[in-house]
Amino acid sequence: MSETTSTKTEKKLPLNGRRALPLNNSNAEENEVPEVETFGLMPRGFNPKDYLHVVDIHMFKESHEINKQQHHTDKYYSPKLIVRRGQAFHIQIDFNRPYKPGTDQFWLEYLIGRYPQQNKGTYIPVLLGDELKPGEWGAKITHKENNSIRLSIMSSATCIAGKFRLYIAVWTPFGILRTQRNSETDTYILFNPWCQQDAVFLDDEKEREEYVLNDVGVIFHGDINDIKLRSWSYGQFEENILDACLFLMDKAELELSGRGNPIKICRVASAVINSRDDNGVIAGSWDNTYTYGVAPSVWTGSVDILLEYYSSKQPVRYGQCWVFAGVFNTFLRCLGIPARVVTNYSSAHDNNANLQLDFFLDEEGKMDTKTTKDSIWNYHCWNEAWMSRPDLPVGFGGWQVVDGTPQETSDGMYRCGPASVQAIKHGHVCFQFDAPFVFAEVNSDIVYSRREKNGAQLIEKIDMTHVGKLIVTKEIGGDGMMDITEEYKFQEGSDEERLALETAVMYGVKKQIIQDTVYHPQTDVDMDFQVQKAILGSDFKVTITFKNKSHNNYSATTYFSGNIVFYTGVMKNEFKKRSFSVTLEPSSSSTCDVVIQSSEYLSELLDQASFHFFVTARINETGKILAVQKAAVLEIPTLHIKTQGETVAGREMSVIVEFTNPLKQTLENVTLRLEGPSVLRTMKKYFRQIPANSTLKWEAKCTPKRPGLRKLIASLNCDALRHVYGELNVQIQKP
Repeated sequence: MSETTSTKTEKKLPLNGRRALPLNNSNAEENEVPEVETFGLMPRGFNPKDYLHVVDIHMFKESHEINKQQHHTDKYYSPKLIVRRGQAFHIQIDFNRPYKPGTDQFWLEYLIGRYPQQNKGTYIPVLLGDELKPGEWGAKITHKENNSIRLSIMSSATCIAGKFRLYIAVWTPFGILRTQRNSETDTYILFNPWCQQDAVFLDDEKEREEYVLNDVGVIFHGDINDIKLRSWSYGQFEENILDACLFLMDKAELELSGRGNPIKICRVASAVINSRDDNGVIAGSWDNTYTYGVAPSVWTGSVDILLEYYSSKQPVRYGQCWVFAGVFNTFLRCLGIPARVVTNYSSAHDNNANLQLDFFLDEEGKMDTKTTKDSIWNYHCWNEAWMSRPDLPVGFGGWQVVDGTPQETSDGMYRCGPASVQAIKHGHVCFQFDAPFVFAEVNSDIVYSRREKNGAQLIEKIDMTHVGKLIVTKEIGGDGMMDITEEYKFQEGSDEERLALETAVMYGVKKQIIQDTVYHPQTDVDMDFQVQKAILGSDFKVTITFKNKSHNNYSATTYFSGNIVFYTGVMKNEFKKRSFSVTLEPSSSSTCDVVIQSSEYLSELLDQASFHFFVTARINETGKILAVQKAAVLEIPTLHIKTQGETVAGREMSVIVEFTNPLKQTLENVTLRLEGPSVLRTMKKYFRQIPANSTLKWEAKCTPKRPGLRKLIASLNCDALRHVYGELNVQIQKP
């Protein structure tokens, strides 16, 4: 009774002079649909049971049945029917008597949201016909037996992605009779990369398996000289994740009628993935303090984050770029949009898209930290989503950059994309959305300049190759790395690269070498340095090499600066500085070593054990300055995972995680996490202390749900040590 009274009060919608109906932007809300809709006065003695009516509807929604098998949705842990748009699916209707095509008339109604309208695609009547047209709504009878009929239903290839309610309406001379609201017949309709008419159509089966159906991936981090990788559990098929992803679109208040368009979905999702202006999914933190939350390095996958947000409706703390990218990837793959996580090494930042990062030196050639505001991230992760771009000229469809990490505002919100990778490569940055920003991330120059006493600015060096040196993603069908730099930029120094740059400048990307500056590069002496690979907690050295290519004797005053940095390139503090003189003989090379001791850096170290070394040298005879900077990352110890006993679907198994503390100190308040899609939900274990050089062992029990090659992922976290990971591939046998 309470339901009907509440709908009576709801009927009186607030008057709005602008639109007849309120916005229809929630998939979760529903309207009440009448079971009997009369055409006028109802004759006395009218009994609905005298007419054809529906006794039962069979959805064939089990994962082993035809619908989920044909639609590649059998991996979703959901009792409801999940199909992909633009492809036929099957249902069976049981009537109270045999169906007579000549006299009986019925149709199907699919509804979404609270204010369904046919012209918005939120109310869809589906009539019976003789033939199904590809990519258009329709239904036909494929089988009749006794009181039952089987239907093949085709959905539109541009249909809204979301959860629809199904009603069956029967026509009688006096009115329309409808089935009751039944959540068992709810139908989720997703994007379909297997359908040629779908905007997200991808024509390679191996790519579809990787970019839509793979629920674990690899995210690359570290730095250009020391590439590291970690597994990430996307878990897009796990229980309630599909509902959580639909909730994100409700949270972003995306009009339901726009939810068939992957461009709109990506644009609003890139804003709602971060919490900056809309209380979105993840709160970012880059300052190494993670009060009231967990460090970004703790997460091993997206499932916990999405489910926590879905239940609490509050931002989950905390994330950094790979966490935003991992969760965004889950969202896209879950809805059926092909997606991958991309890492750009040496990513340019906060440089108001002027293609220039300025590093200022003082008179002696040391870096001036007060005036240098730009930073280079060791790496930055974003996503690519695959779709056609009918809003752009032909040729700019395919992979699109979308980025949920809050960096700059776009149209007033922290979001980025979709920006066509093809447009970025060719410098056509006039095409929406946010292409100039991404172009600058992969193409900026580093300009070292020094101000003289008289105010003149000297440019000491322009490094055109440091930024965007390597852009990678996970290879298809394996855990290796695929280099996709050439999809973003032409070969450094080639005519095509220069042309792309000129095109970008023509379309308004600012490119300026500051006026009133003099640039005479140093050509007869080269300087470089190498950082020795080292494990966290050990000493290592930095070797600086000079090469004098001239016939002159030179001497160089050299400054060495070692800094602890965030992976974003922002400096925390300088932990080592040295200055020394080097004599450079004609036509020869000379080297010198700077030793870094663990006691100098351990107490200061941040999350990702990142250093930034900056070496400048002034040639005393000419006054010329050489400058080189490099990031370096220490080797962080790993966790070891193994299984014990049999690994069979439906039977309990043991997983053992081991870790040896490599530091000369006791680790305190240590958290271990373990997860694996289809094998175990996230498990956590807390250890108060792990003494120096001691080993901890944790045995966890779980029951894998389904057979196949699965992945277990573990992380260890404490204040003194973060980004400790381990993983294991496990073949789960059939029972």
